[in-house]
Amino acid sequence: MMENKENIRCIIVDDQLFAMGILKNHLRHFPEITLAYAGTNIYEALHIIETTAIDLVFLDIQMPTMSGLEFMKRCQNRCKFIFTTAYPKYAIDGYEHDIIDFLLKPITLDRFKKSIVKFHQLNKLADQENSLLETGHILIKGDAKQKYFKVKLQDIYYAKGLDNYIRIYTRAGSIITYMNLKDLIGQLPADSFCRIHRSYIVSLQHITYVEKSLVKVSADTIPIGSSYRKQFFQVFQKSPMSRNT
Repeated sequence: MMENKENIRCIIVDDQLFAMGILKNHLRHFPEITLAYAGTNIYEALHIIETTAIDLVFLDIQMPTMSGLEFMKRCQNRCKFIFTTAYPKYAIDGYEHDIIDFLLKPITLDRFKKSIVKFHQLNKLADQENSLLETGHILIKGDAKQKYFKVKLQDIYYAKGLDNYIRIYTRAGSIITYMNLKDLIGQLPADSFCRIHRSYIVSLQHITYVEKSLVKVSADTIPIGSSYRKQFFQVFQKSPMSRNT
């Protein structure tokens, strides 16, 4: 995450020099963004991301030696991604992987500007989320565009992953969000919340009963998945909550 809007470092990775040139020209309209690298070598780009601070990557999703999705996976959340492509069919795959935006070539300046605005908005939101965590709250994206819930961490009982959304159970009722469990657990304090099943995250504070493969949270009984059992008991036994059960 950037410290401020004036210190953004980006790279461009594309095997089409003409498309790369268009992006470089568009970036000249954004003085707050520094172009640290522009090239066709995806392994060189990966090395730069691993060894220097990069905030944003413009990446052609269909590179010759490595797909954009594989490249993004190797970066391990070090930076944000805007994918580019000449093929509309790849936009569907990209959106399923929580990228900032997907630009279809040829990329116009107006469309490019919208992506940069979105990038700034998401970073501002991330800063707000960090500030909320310091006050014991979390900002949860709701089930509609631009809809968010400010929730006290201590009020969250557990979250259940369903077909294509999550239902979060709290003191005040339940909240539906289209986040995934992986992203949600990444926002929650690791000493207070634990994923115990492929479909469940629980608040350690609200566990009232534990037996073998089951935990009781509030009035509900939740299964402990076999692949999560060892990690759960390691975390739970170290938590002060375990002494109260």
